[in-house]
Amino acid sequence: MLYICVPERDNNNLIITVMKKITRATFKSFIRKAGDNLLIKVVSEFNGMVDGVEQVEDSFDKATKTDSNVKNTLGFVGIWLVGSSRDYFTHFEDNNYIGIEYSNCCGSGIIAVEK
Repeated sequence: MLYICVPERDNNNLIITVMKKITRATFKSFIRKAGDNLLIKVVSEFNGMVDGVEQVEDSFDKATKTDSNVKNTLGFVGIWLVGSSRDYFTHFEDNNYIGIEYSNCCGSGIIAVEK
């Protein structure tokens, strides 16, 4: 089973909430709770020229809102979820960031906040 730690801040103290399974609802909740601190890193994306998914050299960037394809992007540039239980979510954590890694047939990426 996959586990996720959802970070929240209370008076600049990091509070970790442990949840059992990462779902689309967990993903959306993480985005809401992160607010202006949300960072997005695109790991791979679909390229129509080669009809497949290719790796992308990218770093964590501040999330940028969009009105395009809100059902798939959840309102942010760099996120693309396909839905219908075809998105896979895993916990992500390194020395500087904590968040959720997602992947599907159209690419993969990470949403995170700084620790």
